[in-house]
Amino acid sequence: MQTIRKILFKVWLVIELILFFLWELFLANLRVARDVVTPKHYKRPGVVAVPLDVRTSYEITLLACLITLTPGTLSLDVSKDRSVLYIHEMFITDPDDVRRTIKEGFERR
Repeated sequence: MQTIRKILFKVWLVIELILFFLWELFLANLRVARDVVTPKHYKRPGVVAVPLDVRTSYEITLLACLITLTPGTLSLDVSKDRSVLYIHEMFITDPDDVRRTIKEGFERR
């Protein structure tokens, strides 16, 4: 019975991650589409260093792929000690806000 609960909990976490990713994907598409169709461009591109709490190659790869699949963002590199992920973001108003969004959103899930 306990193993069934653990499995169901892990399935729920995967579903939560997928739903969160789909929502972020939707919002990112709206931001990029708005920038494309408006005469004034809102993008302020830049590179942000995001400190990582995840450590395994699998976790870092999954995080980098989810970030890259989201329009307007691109994972560039991981530091040699795997403690920092470098991300190119199209719409930076505050680098700390980008870090917080990645850490509290994708990385936490």
